[in-house]
Amino acid sequence: MKETPDTPAELKARALRFLVRREHSRAELVRKLAPHAESPEALNAVVDLLLSRKHLSDERFAEERARSLSRKYGAAKIRQDLKARGVADEVAGRASAGLNDLDRAKEILRRKYREPAATREERAKRARFLQGRGFSYEVISSVLKID
Repeated sequence: MKETPDTPAELKARALRFLVRREHSRAELVRKLAPHAESPEALNAVVDLLLSRKHLSDERFAEERARSLSRKYGAAKIRQDLKARGVADEVAGRASAGLNDLDRAKEILRRKYREPAATREERAKRARFLQGRGFSYEVISSVLKID
């Protein structure tokens, strides 16, 4: 294993290898590159260069992440995940705002449960399931028709 820190060119190459595999947020990329950088200034210079050349974008990362998570989770859970990955609140909000929670909740329930809930206990169980997936009370109540 290499003992010396990466030069700026090596750091940029390492960053591009990460970005080729998948989109990263700025915070994720900084965290991954920090052990290899010779100084925080060199690291910030490389990340700023990638941002200026549009190789790195928090907006693009947030949209891609929201799209991939939307198959299983609601808007609240997606926003929480994006914030945990270092995406700004307004960017996370915009990325999760375009998602239709009602249709996604219906689809998730249809995949998990083949038949409609017959009893109050079954509806409560499904409501807790959807709540854990990050769906709002309004969406849950309209999907399960809770009065």
